[in-house]
This record gives sequence, C-alpha cells and structure tokens, in this order.
Amino acid sequence: MFDAFAVAAPGLEPLVAAELTGLGIAGAVAVDGGVEFKASQKALFEANLHLRTASRVLIRLARFRALTFAELEKRAKRVPWETVLSRGTKVVLRVTCKKSRLYHSDAVAERIERDLIERVGAVAVRTKSNDENAEDPHADAAQLLVVRFDHDHCTISADSSGAHLHQRGYRTSVTEAPMRETLAAALLLASGWDQRSPLLDPFCGSGTIPIEAALMAARIAPGKHRSFRFMQWPGYGPSEWDRVHAKAVARESPDAVPPIHGYDRSAASIRAATDNAERARVTNLVRFEKQDALRVDSEGTTGFVVTNPPYGVRLGDAGETRRLMADFGIALRERFNGWHVALLAPAQLERTMRIPLETKLKTTNGGLRVNFLAGLVTNGQGQRSV
Repeated sequence: MFDAFAVAAPGLEPLVAAELTGLGIAGAVAVDGGVEFKASQKALFEANLHLRTASRVLIRLARFRALTFAELEKRAKRVPWETVLSRGTKVVLRVTCKKSRLYHSDAVAERIERDLIERVGAVAVRTKSNDENAEDPHADAAQLLVVRFDHDHCTISADSSGAHLHQRGYRTSVTEAPMRETLAAALLLASGWDQRSPLLDPFCGSGTIPIEAALMAARIAPGKHRSFRFMQWPGYGPSEWDRVHAKAVARESPDAVPPIHGYDRSAASIRAATDNAERARVTNLVRFEKQDALRVDSEGTTGFVVTNPPYGVRLGDAGETRRLMADFGIALRERFNGWHVALLAPAQLERTMRIPLETKLKTTNGGLRVNFLAGLVTNGQGQRSV
C-alpha cells in the first residue's frame, strides 16, 4: 500500500476528494494543497488514469523529524529509494523549508543528493520552484522527488505522474491565456452539469471546456493516451496496468454524449479548438462554430452554459471587462431563460451580470484570483441556484 497524496490547485481539493471516492478509493481526506489517501498499486494506476482535477499524484517515501543535519543524514539512509529509482536514474529535487531549524534548502538538498548518489547512483538536478502544481520541464526524463521541511518535520515524496496531469496530450494548439484542462474539468464538475443536458461554451478559445465535457460525458479517462512516471519504477507491473487500462476503455459510452457546442468570434480559436478535438478523438462529439458570444442563441432548448469569459490579460482593461460581463448578462437573460450558467470570473465582477450567482469554489487562473460562479437564469431575471 502506498501513502499517497493527490496535489490540487487551491480550492479544488474537495473535487479531487470526490473523484477519488467515485473511483472506489475509501478514506480520501482533503487538506490544504491536495488529498491524502491510501492506495494499492492498482488504485495508484487508477488515480493517475482517471483523475480530471488533480495536478499530480505523489507517494510518501518517508516522514521524520530532524533538528540537525546529522539527524537528516541518518534518516535519509532509511528512505526506500529503490521503490521508485533504478540505478543511475536522473532525479529532480524540489526542496522547501518552512519554520524549521534546517532552514537552508540548498544544504538540505546537498545531504539528500549525497545519499542518492551513494545508494542508487542517481544523477540529481535541483529545481527552484516551490509550487507542487507547477509543471516540471524534466518530467519525461527524470524522477521528481519533493522534500519538504515544515516545523522540523520532513516529508519526502516521489511523483508518480511525470508530466503534469493536465497534459492529456491533445492540446497543442492554444490561444492567448489558455485554460488548463484540470481547471476546465473542475468548472464542469462544480457547475452541477449532469452530463446528459446540452452544454455550450460561448467563449471557447482553444476548446478546452467543450473537449473536457465530451471526455467526461463519454466516460473517457483523461489519461488514456499518455504515459506516467510510475511506468519507470522498478516494481511497475505492466500486466496490472493493462488490466486497469482495458477496464477504463470498456466503460466508455460515446453514444450517450449530449449536444456540446463551442463558440468563439476568432476564426483562429475555432481552428485551434477543432484541431485539439481531433487529437482528443472527440471530433464527432463536439461542434465548434465561429460566432460572437453575445449573439449565441439557445435555439429553444435548455441546458448549461459553462465558460471562461475574457478578463485580465485577455482584455487588458478592467472597464472593458466589466462592460463585456454586463453585456453577457443581458444576452443570457434575453436568450437563455431556464439555463444553468457557470463561469470563472474575478470576484469583483460577479454582480455586473445581474444574475444572482453563487460562489462554488475559489481558486487562481493565470495568477489571478477567480471564483467559480453558478446560477440559474429564469424569466429574464435570474434565480439563485440550489
């Protein structure tokens, strides 16, 4: 059994915990920065393959208290590096120290590196990033090890995912300020979308929200077409992975996907979205069309509008952002009576739409603090969602 930790962007921890529970993994506990859970090898494989909102999955190799470097060196010799490292493996070390007597991260890294070289002949590279949600440029060629000191307690973890889990493999065509796949999936889950009602995104950009919606409704595992770091571990069982992967493929249901549409006024964005949908193998499950968001019509149906409207660097002007949100609110009230609406927006802009919106989650996007907002448009006015 592995002592595992699914890393999550700020505010997304409850969604990751719910996903793990949905996979049948009991005892998932949401904490700041992620979700703690126990995992067999099979469950570890399933978590990496199926989690839509997590950034990566770590396993805890060791936890101990150390007040001196002598203690650190002694404890490091007991870390089971052989669980995740073959001899000569390249390693990336991410070390952070907070409120601990051993406060110098480079000095801590030197001791860990020394043990890695002596015991498994590892080649170590250090990274300055302290963000566990950050992408690792060495992910494909090296094993990420995370060493964290907090109030004199050290936790040493190994990344089982490799490339960040938002890298599903389909989004190579991007537009300005693209939305991460994990954040798009989180918005869809937080919206309350039942995966059977029609869904549209009037500001689709490179198509991330509609594509993630199609994968979700078709029950296609987000990691279906990619590899993971655990495949390089000495104890990796390819036959177990084959069974997990085959089971995931068998549960797919593309015939049950409702209408999913993406609109954008930029022809370049629609081309990018179309290309990405083809790489995601969902071309027949989504439709993209060049259209101004304020002119999109519900066509007499009801469903869900889930979107990431332009703000921040995508518009550059706060006044223009407020005007766009106000106009978008008018368009929704005029043409989307009875539709559920969910979107990302800076907190100070939620009232400009004049649709009562409930804050479901708070997180960051592109370095900006944003809220997941959801509501129901009724009789041209608006009603708070339940």
